[in-house]
This record gives sequence, C-alpha cells and structure tokens, in this order.
Amino acid sequence: MLTIRLAPRRAVSGVLALPVAGSGSTDLARPRDDVALLPEDAAAEAAALVDDADNPGRAGATQILPRPLRRPERLLLVGVGAGDEAGWRAAGAALARQSESTARTVALPPDCDPSVVRGLAEGLWLASYQFVAGGRRRRRGAITVAVDGHERYADALTQAKATVEASCLARDLTNTPSSRKNPAWFAQQVQQAATSRPELSVTVRGPRELAAEGFGGILAVGGGSATPPRFVELSYRPRGARTHVVLVGKGITFDTGGISIKTLDGMKLMRKDMGGAAAVAAATIGAADLGFRTRITTLIPLAENAVSGGSFRPGDIIRHYDGATSEITNTDAEGRLVLADALGYAVRRLRPDVLVNLATLTGANAVALGKRTAAMYSDNDTLAGAFADAAAAAGERVWRMPLPEDYVAYLASDLADLYSAPTQGAGSVVAALYLREFTGDLRDRWLHLDMSAPSWSDRPVDELAKGATGWGVRTLLRWLATVD
Repeated sequence: MLTIRLAPRRAVSGVLALPVAGSGSTDLARPRDDVALLPEDAAAEAAALVDDADNPGRAGATQILPRPLRRPERLLLVGVGAGDEAGWRAAGAALARQSESTARTVALPPDCDPSVVRGLAEGLWLASYQFVAGGRRRRRGAITVAVDGHERYADALTQAKATVEASCLARDLTNTPSSRKNPAWFAQQVQQAATSRPELSVTVRGPRELAAEGFGGILAVGGGSATPPRFVELSYRPRGARTHVVLVGKGITFDTGGISIKTLDGMKLMRKDMGGAAAVAAATIGAADLGFRTRITTLIPLAENAVSGGSFRPGDIIRHYDGATSEITNTDAEGRLVLADALGYAVRRLRPDVLVNLATLTGANAVALGKRTAAMYSDNDTLAGAFADAAAAAGERVWRMPLPEDYVAYLASDLADLYSAPTQGAGSVVAALYLREFTGDLRDRWLHLDMSAPSWSDRPVDELAKGATGWGVRTLLRWLATVD
C-alpha cells in the first residue's frame, strides 16, 4: 500500500501538490504562507497557471507546472471542488494517477476538517489499487501530507486506512478468477482473516450440515457444481454491544445461469457474482479493525451455479430453511434462492435488531440506475435514510426504490409458496419483494441493496480502479459507525 505520512508544513523540494477550490474561486490555489512555504516565483507561477486554466477547481482536475533546477521542482495543482470530503477524495485519486516514482508532498489549508485528510487518503489509496494475475500489485512510493497540527489528523488517517484495506480485500476476493475461487476457497479466506483477529469467529457449514439443517436453496443452486456449496457465519461480538446487526451477502462464486444458461457476454464477468459476499465479509473485518461497538453476524451463502446432471431445473420446487417453498421459473435467478435461506436463518436463529443484505442480484438494477448507483429497498424510512447518508459520505451512490404491495401478487405460485422469478417485469423490484418474504417479523427492520452494476468498473474512474470496486464496504462501515 502507498505510504502516506502526516507532517507539519515546511519548505518543499521535489513535487508539491496544492489544492484549487471550485465554484470559480481560486483562493486555495494562491499558495499563501498559510497553505505552503513557497518562494515568490513559485507562488506567482502557480497563480498564473490557475488564472489561465479552464475550470482548475473541478474536483480531480490537475495542472502540472515543471520548474527544472528550482525548488520545488514541480507543482501539481489539483482541484478539490467545494472542498468537502468528496472533493478531496477525487483530488487524492487524481494525484495517485500521477507518476509513482517521485515522493510528493500535498499541502493542506490550515485548520481544515479531519474529513479532508480522510477523503484525500481514501482517494490516494483506492485509486492506487491494481489487481494482476496472482493477486494485488503492491504500490510503492510515499506521499507526505503537510498540515499544521498534523497530530490531530491521525485518527482520520487511521479510519481511512482501515476502510481502504477492507475495500481492497473485497476487490481482491471479487477479482480473483473463478478457476481458483470456489465456495471452499472463499470460506477459507474468511477463516484466515478471522484467525488473525481474536474478536472474530467463523463457523463453516458444508454439504452435510446444509442438508441436515434444511438449507434447500443453497443446496439446489450448488448441486450442479463439482465444488460443493458452503455457508459461512462470521461473528464479531465486542464487549458491551447493545445492538445486533446481521449482514447477508450473495456469494455465487461463478454463475453460468445453470440450465437457463447465460450468453457468453452475460457470463464472462460472473466471477463478480459474489460481490455482495465480499463486501459484507470485508466490512465485518474492517469493523473489527476499527473497534466498533456493534455486534455483527455476517452470513455468506456460497455456491457455484453450474450445468451438469445434478443441476436444478425450471419447474423444480425447493424448500428453504424457514420451511417456505419456491417454484423455480429460471435457474439464472439463483442468487435470491441462497439469500432466502440465509435470511430465514437470520430471522429464526439470530433474531437481530437490523437485517441488511447486499447482492449482485439483477441486471435490471443497471437498466434503471446505470453503472454507479445501487438500488436500495426498505420499508423503514429511518433505516433507509441512515444508509443513504452513509453512502453519500462514503462516495457510493444509492437510490431508494419502491416496494409496491400490488406487485406481491406476481410471486403467487399454484404449486409452491412463491415463484422464484416472476416474468411480469420490474425485475429488481420483484426480486426485492421475493427476498422480503423471508424476513418474517424483521420486515420493518430490513434493507436490501441490489448492487450488481456498481460492483464492477470497466475503466479507472475517480477512486475506482478497473475491475472490482469493493462497492458497499465503505457505505457499510460509515453506517456501522453510527449504530449504537
């Protein structure tokens, strides 16, 4: 991971980055003594460059001023937009994509809010991420963040680092090819992470336990694969916890669509179909690293949806953990089946205060909201509002969608309690309504995030690297930090 150090402001040689405010203001760009210690010629040149640039304060915009044989040798003017945490996150991401071979100093305004340091650091670290064959590439280099009273920003930097490490863990898990990433491998990764953190414990159920306890959805989806399914229960139980949160993440390690097989284009990125599982596992580990006071139980149903003589079929009826039955209408709507088991288990066995699930559930999410926004469903206005606030602070977008009661009739089956995937349309909405049927008396304390589209980025943009985004980790950690 890129090294970020806090230090008092000082005269700088090498490369110095200076902030530029947006909204037409160039106050921050003028390198005054209270921002950085600059010789007069550098200050004048920076001011002239800003005056001549087009919208230099736009968050993430960069202007480069070489100054050979002088100090500093190069100035980087980086836009911070409105100067809020989001603007500084974008600025950090832009700086991370500059040359990595040179040590750099970023000068911050005096008495800035700690959120400035958090946003800058998150942007620097997240945009530095790169996954290559065999794992994550470790980015070398160092950046000094120069600000007076730097000691008071140490906690913000610590929070940023733990958040980014969790996000990058989720990215690593999601980016890993499915030739390596099967249910047993994923469960092992969670066990290994928990081993180094005594406040975490893990229980893993294999096929025998799943059959004995009645996890019919997980067994059906995983029945066609040579690599059997797993059900991971990750627990974080800090002393004095007053609230119990259960997180559930869809963990389909590869999705062929089963007998309702996908096209090649629809299948080639299906290693990301466990993005929800990666997010909830990584967020729980991050919560433990940050010492949160909330009890968290994380449930991860893991299966590979493959095609063989053992695959489940359209027309099959499966019985879930809570006793409800589903008539299968499309084997490519498999994620909701494993989630139904996990939700039923949470309600019957754990009885938490809040129940939250994340899933790369539907392509309809992207049709409605595009690549950067997750669909959010909840009957609880307070819970939905808290999540929307957390997502906004984290830089991950959500949009609350409706749960129309008249659409529940679409789920009615003649042979079972529910159709697994009705064909009347409104794919993301109906999938959410299906999941709600398994929340029992926690229905008014449940929230569902359909995050298939934002779990993957086709190109580097802002703080996102190409590939898995780790979407949801930052939102979950921001939300969990507010839970009493």
